[in-house]
Amino acid sequence: MTTWKSRLATSRNAGSEDDVDESLPNSADARDSRATHVPVGEDQQQHVELTRDLAEIFNRAFPGQNPLFPLSMYVNVPSKRILSLRDPTSKMSKSSRDAASRILLTDSASEIESKIRAAVTDSIPGISYDPVHRPGTSNLLTILAACTESDVQEVARTYSSRGRGRLKSDVADAVEELLEGPRSELERIRHEKAYLHEIARKDACKAMAYSDVTMEDVRQRIGLA
Repeated sequence: MTTWKSRLATSRNAGSEDDVDESLPNSADARDSRATHVPVGEDQQQHVELTRDLAEIFNRAFPGQNPLFPLSMYVNVPSKRILSLRDPTSKMSKSSRDAASRILLTDSASEIESKIRAAVTDSIPGISYDPVHRPGTSNLLTILAACTESDVQEVARTYSSRGRGRLKSDVADAVEELLEGPRSELERIRHEKAYLHEIARKDACKAMAYSDVTMEDVRQRIGLA
């Protein structure tokens, strides 16, 4: 795992601290809510690591009858890393220049099908789950397993004697089935500006009330209350 400490060193050597700028707000969110378990993808694990380190430092520096902040646990989700459809050696990212490399919630069924059919795989006969030697094919199996809430190894065995065309077709169908409902709801509410602003306002008030309690406890612990 790439730790936040090594990312910080790399960023400083490169003259940038963007990785740390990203980690600190994520860590603050977890600390503010005093989260005990954080389910995230593999690439976000360093944020949880930083959160734990900061909590441990604070608890040691300002001890009380009980630690103020829990040491958040990283929860490994089943589909911990979805890779690019065009470059299966890197993760799927919304910032990629190649729009065909990712699936978006706003993609239509035909766009999803087109992207999946153009996904990079390999020329090895049959279907098998081998992330090292067959990253593209394994990525499609991972996506299908995630969409159907199945074990990826079991999915691979099901498709072992089938062709890549069948696999891609089924992946496209599974992704569309998963996203159809949320996409329809997004389209329904995206233009309801008043409703969205009200939801944002109410949730901001809830978050502020929760963080006020945490910050009051912090001030008391460090002697500023």
